[in-house]
Amino acid sequence: MNIKILGTGCPNCQKLEANVKKVLEELKLEANVEKITDIMEIMSYGVMGTPALVVNEEVIVSGRIPDKEELESIFSK
Repeated sequence: MNIKILGTGCPNCQKLEANVKKVLEELKLEANVEKITDIMEIMSYGVMGTPALVVNEEVIVSGRIPDKEELESIFSK
C-alpha cells in the first residue's frame, strides 16, 4: 500500500501523518508513507484543501483529518 500525505507542513498535516502512522502500526500493516509538501504536486491531485490523504494514487480525504475509525476502515479495504 502506498500512502501520501498532501500538505504544506501545517499542524493539521502533521496530525494526519501521525494518525496514519499510528493506525498502520496498530493494524500491523506495511505501507510506504510519503509526505508531499510541494504545492504543484499537491495541485496535480486536484486537491484544493489540505491536509489530504492519498492511498494507491486515489484521493480518499481532503480538507480534513479523518478520525481513527475512518482511517482503520480505509486501510482495512
